[in-house]
Amino acid sequence: MAEYKPKNILITGAAGFIASHVANRLIRNYPQYKIVVLDKLDYCSNLKNLRPSQSSPNFKFIKGDIGSADLVNFILLTESIDTIMHFAAQTHVDNSFGNSFEFTKNNIYGTHVLLEACKVTGQQIKRFIHVSTDEVYGETDEDALVGNHEASQLLPTNPYSATKAGAEMLVMAYGRSYGLPVITTRGNNVYGPNQFPEKMIPKFILLAMRGKSLPIHGDGSNVRSYLYCEDVAEAFETILHKGEVGHVYNIGTDKERTVLDVAKDICRLFSLEADQVIKFVENRPFNDQRYFLDHQKLKNLGWSERTTWVEGLKKTMEWYLSNPDWWGDVSGALLPHPRMLMMPGSERNASDVGILAASHVAYKSSHKGMVIPVPKTNPTNQKPLLKFLIYGRTGWIGGLLGKLCEKQEIPFEYGKGRLQERSQVLADIQSVRPTHVLNAAGLTGRPNVDWCESHKPETIRTNVVGTLTLADVCREHGLLMVNFATGCIFEYDDAHPLGSGIGFKEEDKPNFIGSFYSKTKAMVEELLNEYDNVCTLRVRMPISSDLSNPRNFITKIAKYDKVVNIPNSMSILDELLPISLEMAKRNLRGIWNFTNPGVVSHNEILEMYKKYINPNFKWVNFTLDEQAKVIVAPRSNNEMDASKLKNEFPELLSIKESLVKYVFEPNKKSFTA
Repeated sequence: MAEYKPKNILITGAAGFIASHVANRLIRNYPQYKIVVLDKLDYCSNLKNLRPSQSSPNFKFIKGDIGSADLVNFILLTESIDTIMHFAAQTHVDNSFGNSFEFTKNNIYGTHVLLEACKVTGQQIKRFIHVSTDEVYGETDEDALVGNHEASQLLPTNPYSATKAGAEMLVMAYGRSYGLPVITTRGNNVYGPNQFPEKMIPKFILLAMRGKSLPIHGDGSNVRSYLYCEDVAEAFETILHKGEVGHVYNIGTDKERTVLDVAKDICRLFSLEADQVIKFVENRPFNDQRYFLDHQKLKNLGWSERTTWVEGLKKTMEWYLSNPDWWGDVSGALLPHPRMLMMPGSERNASDVGILAASHVAYKSSHKGMVIPVPKTNPTNQKPLLKFLIYGRTGWIGGLLGKLCEKQEIPFEYGKGRLQERSQVLADIQSVRPTHVLNAAGLTGRPNVDWCESHKPETIRTNVVGTLTLADVCREHGLLMVNFATGCIFEYDDAHPLGSGIGFKEEDKPNFIGSFYSKTKAMVEELLNEYDNVCTLRVRMPISSDLSNPRNFITKIAKYDKVVNIPNSMSILDELLPISLEMAKRNLRGIWNFTNPGVVSHNEILEMYKKYINPNFKWVNFTLDEQAKVIVAPRSNNEMDASKLKNEFPELLSIKESLVKYVFEPNKKSFTA
């Protein structure tokens, strides 16, 4: 059979991993082919992947979504496309468990739009190569000696593979019903340079580079087959020219290895002790034990694997060592169970072109072979890069967060539902469509924590049930939840004595159970540790520049008849709340001691109050024993180690410096005027 010779090829998703290697190879090897790339620049796409091709005269990049029928039709007609290589898809299985609708939208609906556009052109399209996955076959028997062949039954087991199988059905139907010249590929796992680190091999390499543990789902016995990216690009080159219309081709390898073996091989590359570095974590909801392909059909076309595992892994490691910041901040992807929260066109792509729906754009060509959407006025459907959903509108911190968002021009809305009512939380998320959720709702007591001692069910309902419900719903929707918690779950002890400078760290277990309020907060914090989408901020004795607010710690103690005098860690909200928004933008997770470094005592604060605010102010101290006689529940006193927060935000001031800069200096003029 004569080889197929394309003229004008449209490659979808070619700013992504595999497709970028295919596009760069075709542009390099076939200058007579015009290659048009269509990519919406989602979180796992990067224009830098196409740098080798950007100066080539046979390359053109168009930013857009395959779900836009107008855009796809426009490209097919104006670029005289005769060949489509369809790579664009959501591919990360972990994400599909949390946000399966996005997979249906991208993988099935996007494919359908492409197919329909091809049908409309009549006989213009000569090849439609649809890129699928080995996961559509489902799990291979552990003792199977022969892999799945192209005619094997499709038995997908997760939302991702189900959408890919669904897309295949559409491709097959358009081939049979409309005579569309379709070819389908199903490939094993691919690795190599440029891969976004939500996938295991680049994730493990970056974690090893950072000296962190390598998290393995389950026991690591799952078996996978891996192909180096350049070998896969050559496979697509072969299928493009030699593949038969109406056929399916497996792109695979006979060589298999367990996930644990892969982790150990990466440890050896970095001279790490596997037993010390590898960490076993909770498995996926369902994790196929083995995928194994029979790829003889592709070998019959003349293709064979060239790169050995050792050689390919070494090349990949060297590339990441040379390009550690290729993807920017990927801390969210390096979690054991990532839920990527970045929006299309995020920071690394923000300088390229805008994100606009096809119904709101015209198109113009640029001198660099780029087609750039030109916005019409007021594109109403544009989704913001950031949008916060905030709970706790009537609370002190919740109110301040809204004002901060207004100041920073971050779109936000307050939640309307009760947190303990799951249906109401779901309604909020579906209505607001946020990128992040900030939870500042909770019961701290009226006027103080003593109230919680006589209102325990209400306290549990809000502080425990409501918080957990919100975290769970957010996880289902792939959303980060920033939870404003408390550090009042510790008290000085033998390991952290008063005045020692030894603070409680994020990993320390709560040791204070003196108040029911603190009990509920400690309980919910421990449970939230099971959610990988939560950023817990331990706030302590919050202080702000608003000295008229009754919640302000300074306002409280300035009105007491007597006060104790104990050094404590505290949180200056004027400095820390803007940091909390930045933490959301960075998608930081886990527990953080959200206090200014160091401690300050009641007397030291009141001395500042006297110096800056009221030179005639006087107060009287009393002991903890004396205090116990006038309060219902004991109070927490402790020092918290804020070094983790300080390392992330080096500009963070110590508690005493922050008090002067953000609280007392600004109020000095207003109170003495």
